Amino acid sequence: MNFKDNNPIYLQIAERICDEILQGRYSEDDRIPSVREYAAMVEVNANTVVRTFDHLQSLEVIYNKRGLGYFVAKGAVRRITKERKRTFLTEELPELFRKMDSLKISFDELRELYENREQKI
Repeated sequence: MNFKDNNPIYLQIAERICDEILQGRYSEDDRIPSVREYAAMVEVNANTVVRTFDHLQSLEVIYNKRGLGYFVAKGAVRRITKERKRTFLTEELPELFRKMDSLKISFDELRELYENREQKI
């Protein structure tokens, strides 16, 4: 996994796990890899993954079954989607608007790009 400097590694790993849940790699009540397994997968210290799992537990995305491991919580997809939508609307979208204003990009230009986005893929 390639890490970026602008965000703590444990949060980047949490984002990856959330992506995997949203993509259906792990469904509700599915077991996810153990701390050691995940640390080996992303090539980080196990303590970093412990911090990641603690964070995801606090968000109620995963839960621990003592002696069995970590599992995807019921409603995890809804929680992840809700939090990402909130972040987009409160942090990313205002930044996009500032950039549009400074570059004089109109909503009409943006709408055209949005409507033609599938043709460029």
